[in-house]
Amino acid sequence: MKGIILSGGHGSRLLPLTRVTSKQLLPVYDKPMIMYPLRALLNAGIKDILIIVAPDHAGDYLKLLGSGKEFGARFAYEVQDKPEGLAQAFIIGEHFIENDSVCMILGDNIFEDDITESLNSFSGGAKIFVKEVPKEDRTRLGIVEFGKDNKVISIEEKPQIPKSPFAQTGIYIYDSQVVEAAKAQKPSARGELEITDLNNWYLAKDQLQAEILKGEWIDAGTFESLFRAAELARKKATFRGL
Repeated sequence: MKGIILSGGHGSRLLPLTRVTSKQLLPVYDKPMIMYPLRALLNAGIKDILIIVAPDHAGDYLKLLGSGKEFGARFAYEVQDKPEGLAQAFIIGEHFIENDSVCMILGDNIFEDDITESLNSFSGGAKIFVKEVPKEDRTRLGIVEFGKDNKVISIEEKPQIPKSPFAQTGIYIYDSQVVEAAKAQKPSARGELEITDLNNWYLAKDQLQAEILKGEWIDAGTFESLFRAAELARKKATFRGL
């Protein structure tokens, strides 16, 4: 199992902070934001990690994280010239993934759950992680509808009428088909390769599983959520240090 941290984008919701640095390098309590998703992969036993960054701050990531030797891991880097969708990460990372399975985590997402068992039990296809979200957030996220035995029936991106309270979070596990699947997608109306379309590709093949997260999940891409992430990191000893 290999890992990808997608840490591109412009961070426009966090201006003016992101005029001088990448969103994922902003501090969340006592360390840069990217350290939290990195820790999630390392603690799950993933030691071969590709970090995809925006071009303006690529050198800052290298200075912070280096080769990975300090963490007992091996880091590779790629640049996402334009943020053209989450699924683009697998096209950028094609040569890194090769014939392996891969776990991708977004560089601005902070998770309390330990995903080690989920990774160890993965046998193919795709696995997404979902979390129940407040009603007011459901029209801006990818909403997952469940049937019997927690079987996924549908995934809809930013639905006007959400079919469930469960949203996709920023962590995904795929087998090596993911590169082929990403290349098969067409850009959405906003010009991006959507992760929801990628997951629906696996769903159409009856190869998609979903796991409900028990702990906190924070997408730290707004001022409010960045503040909540710092509070969580301060309170939870499990988030202290790598």
